[in-house]
Amino acid sequence: QLPLVESGGGSVQVGWSLRPSCAASGYTFIHYCVCWFRQAPGKVRVGVAGRDESGLTRYSDSVRLRFTVSRDNAKNTLDLQMSDLKPEDTAMYYCAARQKLQGQWWLLLQPDSYNYWGHGTQVTVSS
Repeated sequence: QLPLVESGGGSVQVGWSLRPSCAASGYTFIHYCVCWFRQAPGKVRVGVAGRDESGLTRYSDSVRLRFTVSRDNAKNTLDLQMSDLKPEDTAMYYCAARQKLQGQWWLLLQPDSYNYWGHGTQVTVSS
């Protein structure tokens, strides 16, 4: 059911960069809203960066100046370019998809509005 696969996480030092990728099969991202979420141990899952079907993007305040989400139509992926990584970025990162937002921008970073989830990729940032 709309499978999603994350890859590209890893363990890095503060200030380094990573570019995890979310890939889909059986459907194309151009018809869906897709978002990256993260969840640290003992914490709730929060939205990080998302892109809707029209190209609208939103970022959490904690990553807005450091992360950039982009869609690669040729590869059918949603990539998350993370720069200047900090220890507080350490978490399991998930991608998720849902039906078109159709202008409902306030749902873009809301995890309970998404229907389809990948299994996650771990990002660890050490100081």
